[in-house]
Amino acid sequence: MADETRDRTLPGEVQALLGAGTSYEGKLAFDGRVRIDGRFKGDVSSRGVLVIGGDADVEGTFNVGALIVRGGKLRGEVRATQCVELHAPGEIEGNIHAPQVFIEKGTTFKGRCTMPEAETHELPEAGDAP
Repeated sequence: MADETRDRTLPGEVQALLGAGTSYEGKLAFDGRVRIDGRFKGDVSSRGVLVIGGDADVEGTFNVGALIVRGGKLRGEVRATQCVELHAPGEIEGNIHAPQVFIEKGTTFKGRCTMPEAETHELPEAGDAP
């Protein structure tokens, strides 16, 4: 089994890509890392990392290990067990529930943010991050 303490937000191999110009509606479940650059509407469930690209337009309920918004638009409820990163010029409308949240200057965020204490087995130890 994979080491559960590794940092899943670090750059890594993308297992699936919904590219620009594509659209999908429904439920998405995955392991590892998935990137969306197109349109998505539905529910996402994963212990892995979901990356939202600059041209993405996504709406739904997102229950993931980590969410990285590199731009684009996201509407919906986000629950992350590890962290959420919001980068400019991203637009996020909805509530975020995650132990760690990073919001870059220039990002639009409309919603509530709740930061519970992290579960130690899901986050890397202080000395383990690069």
